[in-house]
Amino acid sequence: MSTTRRFIIVTLGLLLVFGAIAGYKVFEYRMMQQYLNKEEPPALVDATRAESREWVPSLHSVGSVRAVNGIRVANEVPGVVEEIQFESGDMVEAGDVLVRLDAETDKAALETRKAEAERARQEFERLSNLVSRDAVSQSQYDEAKANFDASRARVNAQQAQLRKKIIRAPFPGKTGLRQVDQGEYMATGTPIVEINMVDPIYVEYTVPEKHLGTISAGDRVTTTVAAFPDRIFEGEISAINSSVSAESRTVRVRATLDNKDGALRPGMFANVRTLRSEPRKAVVVPRTAISFNTYGDFVYVIAENDKGELVTERRSVETGVERDRVIEVTSGLEAGEQVVETGLLRLRAEQRVEIAEDDDEPKDDVSREKGENAAEQGAAD
Repeated sequence: MSTTRRFIIVTLGLLLVFGAIAGYKVFEYRMMQQYLNKEEPPALVDATRAESREWVPSLHSVGSVRAVNGIRVANEVPGVVEEIQFESGDMVEAGDVLVRLDAETDKAALETRKAEAERARQEFERLSNLVSRDAVSQSQYDEAKANFDASRARVNAQQAQLRKKIIRAPFPGKTGLRQVDQGEYMATGTPIVEINMVDPIYVEYTVPEKHLGTISAGDRVTTTVAAFPDRIFEGEISAINSSVSAESRTVRVRATLDNKDGALRPGMFANVRTLRSEPRKAVVVPRTAISFNTYGDFVYVIAENDKGELVTERRSVETGVERDRVIEVTSGLEAGEQVVETGLLRLRAEQRVEIAEDDDEPKDDVSREKGENAAEQGAAD
């Protein structure tokens, strides 16, 4: 085979290979164009409507529950436990006996002091009769009177010492865990039991100084604790501290709560809302419907385009107070407008959407929150 013929065959083979590659690339490009030109299906979203409701302006804080009176009872004098007259968790009244210490030695000492006082009394009365007749000197009379007064004081001191052998409840309250046993020797200051007055009870919290002018004694307060998440405890501000913390620029506030069933315990962590004024109209949406951004908060409003399709409209809004998973929208949204409730990160402006239907579980968080907020709204009325 000649060289020219071989060259022609190789050239034709290369042309066929390159032609096949070019054809495949053209086919691939056309398929890609068809895919890109294909209309994107609508995104499935959950939606809710902005709602107008009676909104109670409130100030949210965190604090701690503390007893009106709460102490750890301890003994003033040493002694051996002779009798225990309470059990852990008992309700006690002021003056109830908690513990009696062995007092035989003190009783004997009291009898001695009484005998000395009686002798001093007799001596004083004898000299009183004689001094009026100038039978004894005034100094003897004065010395007898001083001895009598001192003996009576020693009796009173011994009686006080004897009373300290009986440890009593200083105020009505609930006892904690007993920390002493029968027959135990207690040195001075040994912890016996904790007593807390739990009805009423305090909740103490802090408020930023900028809100100090908006609160005052008597303002209504609602409190929730982790132990009873579905229960709202109501009360009112009883005192506001006279100074502002220089470190945190906050002021300490104390509110008094009803606690007849003893559900609240000292030391509990509390979420506190101070209701600051009368209810007002506000537009609210679920918190998940708001996208919080450093450049401004926004929502996706659902509207119809010229083709009658549902599309998203990204709209900037200003938000106010947040409460119970719903948030106030102060501007940018009207009551009744439909907004995307969840999944905002996968959406963009002018995107077609389809609203998911769920008959078993309503997606409108605002409606779902009505029942949860009923107690708080009633408090404002």
